[in-house]
Amino acid sequence: MKVPGQFLLFHALICAASHEGSMQFMVSVQTENGHVCEGFLISEDFVVTAAQCDSGLKHVILGRHNWRNSNVKKIKISNQYKHQKYSDVHFGYDIMLLKLANKAPMGKNIKTIPLAERNMNLSANQECSVAGWGKTESTCGLVDDLRVVSVPIIDLNDCRQSWGGLPPNVICAGGKYTDKGFCQGDSGGPLVCNGKAVGIVSFNKNNNCKYPDVPNVYTDIRKHVDWIKYITIVNSCPL
Repeated sequence: MKVPGQFLLFHALICAASHEGSMQFMVSVQTENGHVCEGFLISEDFVVTAAQCDSGLKHVILGRHNWRNSNVKKIKISNQYKHQKYSDVHFGYDIMLLKLANKAPMGKNIKTIPLAERNMNLSANQECSVAGWGKTESTCGLVDDLRVVSVPIIDLNDCRQSWGGLPPNVICAGGKYTDKGFCQGDSGGPLVCNGKAVGIVSFNKNNNCKYPDVPNVYTDIRKHVDWIKYITIVNSCPL
């Protein structure tokens, strides 16, 4: 089920640019060569992203929907905390925390997003959203302006049957039953339901953004709330 590298956003005809007053928690996770994954700000000094994005990370970009904007804020990454059970997206636990070297300047263009509680319910066909700077077509390049699209939650049993099995602790949304979903370059971005981050973009099928037969798969944040709290508390020494 794994696709090499980063994978993941939406069909060009159905995605739309996100307006500057929304999604202020979105973060571009970058190497020295530029954008590789998404992330989202959960506190002044911690970003959540996918464990698959752990190679060569240097800094994050936040504060603008176009990460090439001259007014963006660049903050170095001081530490990476990949889930100890992660080895491959095949086996789940595709989650990682990034400790920022300096606190993000909270304000109009930079805000945190609350995490879903462990007992938060999701229902099939519930509309949520996913955003990113990834490709809008499998054969196209990454985009500079943040894109966002609504995706429906897909029943986990349906998703499991479609894939022929799934890793533990995942959520399925978009892809199957719709032409909406994520694509390459969106790994680590949040699935947002009712204003809370409930999932992390993990994998799709065969590096292909246009496939109606299987859903997109996200790491279920609700299953990792205690782990996130532990990492952030233990590593919350003053900067």
